[in-house]
Parts: sequence; C-alpha cells; structure tokens
Amino acid sequence: MKRYDAIKKIVETVDDELIVSNIGFPSRELYGIEDKNETFYMSGSMGMATPIALGLAMALEINNNPRKVIAIDGDGSLLMNFGELVTIYAQNPENLIIALIDNEAYGSTGSQKTYSSNINLSKIAEAIGFKEVYYIDARETTDDIDMSEYKDIKGPVFIQIKVKPGNSDAPIIPLTPSMIKNRFMNEVQKK
Repeated sequence: MKRYDAIKKIVETVDDELIVSNIGFPSRELYGIEDKNETFYMSGSMGMATPIALGLAMALEINNNPRKVIAIDGDGSLLMNFGELVTIYAQNPENLIIALIDNEAYGSTGSQKTYSSNINLSKIAEAIGFKEVYYIDARETTDDIDMSEYKDIKGPVFIQIKVKPGNSDAPIIPLTPSMIKNRFMNEVQKK
C-alpha cells in the first residue's frame, strides 16, 4: 500500500479527532479523501506538522478539552526536525497521536530516498522514552491501520506506518491558508 491508502484508512477510523497534516501530497491526498473542518492542512513549513499538533494538544489539555490530536506526518519531515520527538517526550501530552507514514522518500519533492530505510524510527522513539510505540508494516495491506485502537491510550502515542513510495493524483487544495486556519480554529473552539 502507498501513503494514500494509509491516509484513507486513518480517515475511515477517526471520529472528531483534530488532524494536523504534513505539507504537500499528504495534505492534498487527505483533502481529496475527505475534507473536514477538523483538519489543518499544512501548506508550508516542512517538519512542523507534529510540533504544531503538539502545541494544539498542550493547549487542549490546559483548557480541559478531551479531544485527541492526530499528526499525520512523514519520515522526511520527521528527519528534518528530529528534536520534536524529544520535546514531545518532555512535554508528555496524553492526547497526542503521531501517525508517521514512512515511505522512505521525500514524496512531495520527487521521491528522493530518505534515511528511514537505514534506521528504525520506532526504535528511536522508544530510546527517547516513548511508552506507546507501534510499528505497522502496511506495504502489503492496510488491515492493521485502525486509529480507533489508539484513541483511549494515554499518550503520547507514536505509530510508524511503513508504506510503499508513490503519490496519487491528488487535487490541489482550493482553500487559502487563512481559510484553513479560520475554519480549523472555529472547530477547535466548539468543544
């Protein structure tokens, strides 16, 4: 399976969780699968989807809002901003799920190979101290991808989902960054 299939399976198994999606094709694919007000599509700032999700999760916890936050991130972005895992471990948000879709490539810039084919990102998360670390090899099937299994786990949760490289014919997102931000902020403030 490719990233598109993994994102589709994630979307099928979430309810009202807030999603922060990685830049480029992951956001475009997510938009094409199902556009929701609960989704913040990154339109720039590679390596920042998970840190933004962390800030959101912390703000929700401070305000006693029980909603979960899911960061749909990629191996290339994580490797670009690797310190984010240390910060997440130190802040320890119980409501954060990191769904790391690892295709061993920089998918949005031409599918250049990343180093995730040489290192195990789940083992690194465990070494940092994450207690809830999961590895799903979805290169052949998406049957094991079910976000509902992780919703009741006290996080932070790190899920590495290994997929084959490749992009879909995802549409360009016709929303401006301001529109994405405003509707997402309205959704966050509802509950």
